[in-house]
Amino acid sequence: MTKKDLIVKLQKQLKVYTHKDIAYAVNIIFDSMTDALNRGDRIEIRGFGNFTIRERKSRMGRNPKSGVEVKLEKRKTPFFKTGKELRLMVNKNGL
Repeated sequence: MTKKDLIVKLQKQLKVYTHKDIAYAVNIIFDSMTDALNRGDRIEIRGFGNFTIRERKSRMGRNPKSGVEVKLEKRKTPFFKTGKELRLMVNKNGL
């Protein structure tokens, strides 16, 4: 599902609001989540999962095209851990 698909689905359920209003609301939510992760905050959505930032240590990597070793600097990366309810729902439906 893309962000556009999400907006269309919400618009079908919330016919009172325009496409523009729903897109604006979805963008506010995603921007707020991005800002929270940039601050180092943890995002917890009960029944769905948690978003956190993990620090990756610097290490030696390899360029897959040329095979040359390159130094990868220390960096932060977002991490998502599913909630119990989501895991159970996905496994129940055989996905």
